Amino acid sequence: MKRRQLIKTLGVSSVAAGLSAAYVTPAEAKRKIKWKMVTTWPKNFPGLGTGANHLANLITTMSGGRMKVKVYGAGELVPAFEVFDAVSKGTAQMGHASAMYWKGKTPTAQFFSGVPFGFSGQEMDAWLYYGGGMALWKELYGDFGLVPSAAGNTGVQMAGWFNKEIKSLSDLKGLKMRIPGIGGEVLEKAGGSSVNIPGGEVFTSLKSGAIDALEWIGPYNDLAFGFHKIAKYYYYPGWQEPGTTLECMINKKALETLPKDLQNIVHMACRSANAHMAAEFTARNASSLELLKTKHQVDIRRLPDDVLLGLREMAQEVIHDVASKDSMAKRVNESFRKFQKQAMAWHEVSELAYFNARS
Repeated sequence: MKRRQLIKTLGVSSVAAGLSAAYVTPAEAKRKIKWKMVTTWPKNFPGLGTGANHLANLITTMSGGRMKVKVYGAGELVPAFEVFDAVSKGTAQMGHASAMYWKGKTPTAQFFSGVPFGFSGQEMDAWLYYGGGMALWKELYGDFGLVPSAAGNTGVQMAGWFNKEIKSLSDLKGLKMRIPGIGGEVLEKAGGSSVNIPGGEVFTSLKSGAIDALEWIGPYNDLAFGFHKIAKYYYYPGWQEPGTTLECMINKKALETLPKDLQNIVHMACRSANAHMAAEFTARNASSLELLKTKHQVDIRRLPDDVLLGLREMAQEVIHDVASKDSMAKRVNESFRKFQKQAMAWHEVSELAYFNARS
């Protein structure tokens, strides 16, 4: 009776998942399960690669060693942009990536990553967990034999690294830039050219002149890559990715073969990793930005208001176009926009009001 009351009182699935371990059969307790996780990130890359490692370690620890997940960086088992297919086909049981990379599979996937002028990281989690977003994501990926889960968030990113000043929208014309997802389509609408390059290739591409500019994430990762050595200007804010969710995709059949307690552990580990990465990026970006400013004397600039306004208008057109071509995309966009309107109204009197008062 006390156990039932505890679960009812706390109302959290993590408690139920932990207590369910008491019902593991002797055979299940002895069974050792080994999974593979393929990623789109360079091996052990700060924030993203280490985030995948953290998730794998969580699953091993929470399962008491009954389940071990081996992480493969981009190119170790499959190329970066073949992660989706590898997990869908069962070559690996898990994948760690960004949903915006799969617009060739289904353009709707981009809504579950980072949408230009869309959700912040906090709003994204709220929509997924409490606004119906996760149910739509599961429905979308179900057609590919996958179960998605949020497994990290970068928070607001930077607009990117450039070797020329951006004073007006005309400065984006002819610009060849590494920028994926819907943000890339917006750049093309502005007259530029978007290039989708795996993380391990972005530095050499900018250095060689294969691209003119790039956006990756923010100070933490950008400092690790050394972009300040090859680019002159560092612009903000990250209009293209205001709160990018990193995903853990799981092969549906592989997940269903697990005992129920291990299924719960996988889900709760993802949820924990999601919060962990968001906190890490906030802390690491803050300290890394200081280093870029003081030690490396980086020229950090805000994009002009008229540039941001023009990009926002073009983003709305691109998103409308994506949503109009597919019934699922339309449903997701409607849910996204409805929740964003509510969240913005709340943040006008909460987060935004507080930040303005504090500054």
